[in-house]
Amino acid sequence: MRAAVLKSCGHIELDPAYPEPPVSAGDLKLRVDYTGICGSDLHIFTVDPPMMKLPAVLGHEFCAQVVEVGPGVGEFKRGDRVAYVSGPGCYAAERVVATDRAVKLPANINYEQAAAMMLKGMTVEYLVRRTFKVERGMNVLMHAAAGGVGLILCQWANHLGATVIGTVGSKEKAALAQANGCHHTILYRDEDFVARVKEITGGKLCNVVYDGIGKATFPGSLDCLRPLGMFVSFGSASGPIEAFNINILQFKGSLFATRPTLNHYAAKREDLLKLAAETFDVVASGKVKIPINQKYALKDAQKAHRDLESRATTGASILLT
Repeated sequence: MRAAVLKSCGHIELDPAYPEPPVSAGDLKLRVDYTGICGSDLHIFTVDPPMMKLPAVLGHEFCAQVVEVGPGVGEFKRGDRVAYVSGPGCYAAERVVATDRAVKLPANINYEQAAAMMLKGMTVEYLVRRTFKVERGMNVLMHAAAGGVGLILCQWANHLGATVIGTVGSKEKAALAQANGCHHTILYRDEDFVARVKEITGGKLCNVVYDGIGKATFPGSLDCLRPLGMFVSFGSASGPIEAFNINILQFKGSLFATRPTLNHYAAKREDLLKLAAETFDVVASGKVKIPINQKYALKDAQKAHRDLESRATTGASILLT
């Protein structure tokens, strides 16, 4: 089985004969077409010492076709188009997975969309509809607004009627975020994002801050929230937020803070299917698009990670397997 294998910290090689697990009861064997690249893959790629036993295959989301069905599987058949989110282990031309994490693709969602939206799109769904329910008239701050999650969230929050404010690293990324529903952009390298949020909102601040950056934007993100606002920390691109005195939430306005993950929101199969269906529906409607701005061959997985690490990418990146 061809797979892009993490051999050591920061080093991925294409292995043309990586060991392939057998198909057991309740399993599906899938021919993988496209694989998404996400921030959690990058984190594993860059951490030394490694977070897992090496060699290992990264990747948490992909789309594929069923080529073999294990004993006892009744929901799927050969030829079904499916999407999958879990992992790691997705940077491969074939994959054997348990059926409980696989989702059938509707006809109006193509493979590329599915590869880029299973993790990032469903993350946005739970962020704006479950963790904090975004509604018309609210002010929303999204850090890294031109990233894979950022571009989807800007569109979705805009669709829900919110005023969307996004931090970005360049004028080019600002233009991209604005083209995807972000009403106001802040160049975080050149501007004080807290001061700009106060200016943009006329001092009213935000109902919610979505922060996938972590250490570099904390506690500034808290200063962008109005009393009783929600701080949603869903990633740590700049490093994890260290332990802090919880009383700071009281002094800054009786704020709420949470650190959600898709694993918990989609832990039950019925929740996974609901998340996927709602994400498929909003994308199929055209109200939210999945911007895929970088495509790489499987053999170039290391370059894909280096590009993501250097913040040279926008929107989603996928591997063609």
